Amino acid sequence: MALKYEVLKTDGKARRGRLHTKHGTIETPAFMPVGTCGTVKAMMPESVAATGAEILLGNTYHLMLRPGADLVEKMGGLHKFMNWNKPILTDSGGFQVMSLTGLRKLTEEGVTFSSHVDGKKFFLSPEVSMKIQHKLDSNITMCLDECVKLPAPHNVVKKSVEMSMRWAKRSKDAFVDREGYGIFGIQQGGDYEDLRAWSAEELKKIGFDGYAIGGLAVGEGQETMFKVLDYAPGMLPSDKPRYLMGVGRPDDIVGAVLRGVDMFDCVMPTRSGRTAQAFTARGPINIRNARHREDPRPLEAECDCPLCRNYSRAYIHHLQKCNEVLAVMLLTWHNIRYYQRLMQGLRSAIEEGRLNEFVAEFYRLQSMGDIEEI
Repeated sequence: MALKYEVLKTDGKARRGRLHTKHGTIETPAFMPVGTCGTVKAMMPESVAATGAEILLGNTYHLMLRPGADLVEKMGGLHKFMNWNKPILTDSGGFQVMSLTGLRKLTEEGVTFSSHVDGKKFFLSPEVSMKIQHKLDSNITMCLDECVKLPAPHNVVKKSVEMSMRWAKRSKDAFVDREGYGIFGIQQGGDYEDLRAWSAEELKKIGFDGYAIGGLAVGEGQETMFKVLDYAPGMLPSDKPRYLMGVGRPDDIVGAVLRGVDMFDCVMPTRSGRTAQAFTARGPINIRNARHREDPRPLEAECDCPLCRNYSRAYIHHLQKCNEVLAVMLLTWHNIRYYQRLMQGLRSAIEEGRLNEFVAEFYRLQSMGDIEEI
């Protein structure tokens, strides 16, 4: 095991930790901006770092299609290729491949699928995914699994989980262990507690550097997700990081941290930046709304991002109406910074033993909504 993780403080189930990799340290709870194709959309890597982000997520599926893992390896690995000298986690590609309904054929050996780019045939197995992620030079490699969309019958989820655990063993066997790098197993089981428990036990037998909670944020509501998170994190080793994949909205993250989750990723802050939505302590704002047209205030007075320090709502509204790229860049920067400020607040609250107070204030402000009066 070549990644070092330490739990520095706890507050209830919530944990304040630190994960050490070859390319730097990650303070947890942590949020990872998504750089699917080797870039966080509308952001330069140095801008992403300026938001406080300490780790990015890349995606095996997209990078194996374009530009190809061999080219990335030839260019010195993904860190050098995209000019990001901090840690990188790569998804195995399984989620994207499993979503290619009608374009894939699944067997015990792996998945044969057609590229959404040009229709070319590819094959992805646990061994192939490990090899690709090795070439990408990922600090955190994810094992290949199958993800079932919820809701699904118990027997369907059970069959999927059993194969995912076999794939987890093959992934671990194919992973090249080295200092500063590690591999995470992925707990599956849908919203069935018995399957989650069995999956966790199988993963612990194999042994991983960290453990992800997969199969959530795939169609179930927040109530179902939180119900699973009431027990799922506690099934995983307490001395390893826990990563909730593909989550989520700010209130999803706050609720998951309360339940013992350490790491998150989601496209929401970047995607919202491209659709005129800004996240704030008082809830989301749609900057397209006419009420912002003559508003001289910043989006959020407490925020220290370039948008809030230097520009008015009226200006961003104008840029958005004109479809200017600068609007997307500034809104994306603000949203990622908001997520990082939220994580910083959660970490401080856990350290100081006041998480419940922090969470109560978070929900109080969110319920107030944006103040309309100028």
